[in-house]
Amino acid sequence: MLPLLVVVLLLVGAALVLLYQGAAIVLALQITRLGPAAPARPGAADRRVSVVIAARNEANDLGPTLDALLAQDYPALEVVVVDGGSTDGTREVIERRGPRVRRVEEPSLPAGWVGKNWACWTGANATHGDWLLFLDADVRLAPAAVRTVIDWATREHADLASIGPQIEMVGFWERVVLPFYVQVVLTYFRTPRMHRPGSRAAMANGQCWLTPRSDYFALGGHEAVRGRVLEDVAIARRYRDAGRRLRFAWTPELGRTRMYTDRREMFEGLLKNVHGLDFSAARMVGFLAGLVGLFLLPLGLLPLGLLSGSLVLTAVGAFLYVALFGKHVAFNAGIGASAAYGLLFPLAVAWYVVLVTTSLVRGVRGRPVAWKGRQYALDR
Repeated sequence: MLPLLVVVLLLVGAALVLLYQGAAIVLALQITRLGPAAPARPGAADRRVSVVIAARNEANDLGPTLDALLAQDYPALEVVVVDGGSTDGTREVIERRGPRVRRVEEPSLPAGWVGKNWACWTGANATHGDWLLFLDADVRLAPAAVRTVIDWATREHADLASIGPQIEMVGFWERVVLPFYVQVVLTYFRTPRMHRPGSRAAMANGQCWLTPRSDYFALGGHEAVRGRVLEDVAIARRYRDAGRRLRFAWTPELGRTRMYTDRREMFEGLLKNVHGLDFSAARMVGFLAGLVGLFLLPLGLLPLGLLSGSLVLTAVGAFLYVALFGKHVAFNAGIGASAAYGLLFPLAVAWYVVLVTTSLVRGVRGRPVAWKGRQYALDR
């Protein structure tokens, strides 16, 4: 038999795990969902929207993205693509869609800038719209998307509005890892809480976000976060600190994206996001502890209860199994992923353990962050 104190501590730990898992479900239920709006009234598209896309070797994804933009039912649309020295035919993809799509050659990357931030800043300065819409090269918008998002942002008096398109998951590892990634983002940034007055929560989705031109330049735009890998979150925090209104909505009917094309690209992309240039070993250790303590160790309570002969631990351990696996199955189904892959969430957690451990080792050694053929030194 286990000592009473050990049993009590294990039960307290199980309660904390359940509280965390329940919080993730509550946050998911609070997310605003936005679908296509009704046809616009005459004169509703008077404000010009400038779409800025940073493209570096995006020939495979950029074409459908541009075609989707050209099919928008919002007439006052300017599309600017900043070509960051592509070598794969991206230039030709852009020029085939001229003159409605304008290509801007990215100047040489200055010291201290992350490539995407430099491209977005360059593109924003080349536009003329009342609103700026920053869009990733692999996000394909539905025909009513721009009009719907503009209408929603206007109604909400939002100074920064971002949306979450449907994530396409094709390969085995995408189906295993990406639903868990969505959960991590949702709970870490407490996304729905940023809609509350006075909340300190702040987050934006760099895949697709919208802001009035005046606010963007007044707050420094991408120049103010030039060295940040998670530039969207950094910009959102600047908006929050300046008293601006933030909004986020999940929009599976308004856009789709396949974030990564294979397992290697997914590992490097998520590693870049986790690692950042402002590396902190303490943060990575805390992240590891959270992954193991909240998702893996609880699965050991049932076998421990059976081995020790404790009916209480066995019952609580069995309940944890049902709660954890049931939560991940339900979450997968809720975001349009394969529900069955929710049963493999321990494998997703193990993937993240490897990812964070890799980040920790690289960071301690001072290794730079690599992405899109560029390397960025850590900010010491």
